[in-house]
Amino acid sequence: MELRHLRYFTAVADQGSFSGAARRLHVAQSAISEQLANLEHEIGAALFERSARKTGLTPAGRAFLEEARRILASADHAIDVAQRVHRGEAGTIRIGFFTGSMGMDLPRLIRTFRRQYARVRLSLVEMTPKQQWTALLEGKIDVGFTRRLEPEFRSELRAITLHQDPIVAILPKNHPAAPGPVDLRDLADENFVLSSRDVSPAVFDKVIELCSEAGFSPRIASISSVWSSVALMVQAGEGISLLPLNEQQFRTRDLAFCPLKAKNAFVEFVMAWSPRRDNPLTRSFRQLALAHHRDVAVRG
Repeated sequence: MELRHLRYFTAVADQGSFSGAARRLHVAQSAISEQLANLEHEIGAALFERSARKTGLTPAGRAFLEEARRILASADHAIDVAQRVHRGEAGTIRIGFFTGSMGMDLPRLIRTFRRQYARVRLSLVEMTPKQQWTALLEGKIDVGFTRRLEPEFRSELRAITLHQDPIVAILPKNHPAAPGPVDLRDLADENFVLSSRDVSPAVFDKVIELCSEAGFSPRIASISSVWSSVALMVQAGEGISLLPLNEQQFRTRDLAFCPLKAKNAFVEFVMAWSPRRDNPLTRSFRQLALAHHRDVAVRG
């Protein structure tokens, strides 16, 4: 039994004749008659009561019609789902992010995507930038909002730079260098509280690079895996810090977030994915994310 048998059968039932079904389906009447005779033989029961005027259904035919309609509806639904997935309009997508990605108004992007692609199941997974790279390779996430890729990941992953986050000096408000702009050479004798390289190699390496260009190696007093802990240690007098600026920092009143004089005091914020695992749905999301980013840039 094939779907065409069910389509022929329901067409005859709807039209009340083999000739009407043939006209509707644009199929030769003899072909329909032959295929439905084969169907009745396979089932082992007559489905039609044939007369000169009209073709009706037997009790078995009426029962079969109900099930045939259900099967055809399921088949049509399956086709629709497959076509939507092919067009990037349905399926599941998993997005990796870290706190710094909130600066691109990620919540509004997610709301917009869900509104435009209502049949897509979308989930958000908070991960450090480094965790995202491995998750992309392993297929645990589909798109990551992360930092610049480390060299060992660049052959297998792709990334688009969305913007450059400025690196700022995080100082006590009463620090002599506040409110800046700060020449890093004036901080050479300070203790530094840094974000862990295991969390974001791009940020850690940029800080070391900036200090080196200023003529010194930072005296590291402490390393933390989260921004809030770095801020807490600066507040407690453990040292000063250099980190990318994000909106959460403005809520800490007793700290100063000072721009640096160095022209290259920034770190890239990127959208990354695995080309090996790419599909129409992730491409649809990336296109919307790029349009959203341009809109945020214009408004900002």
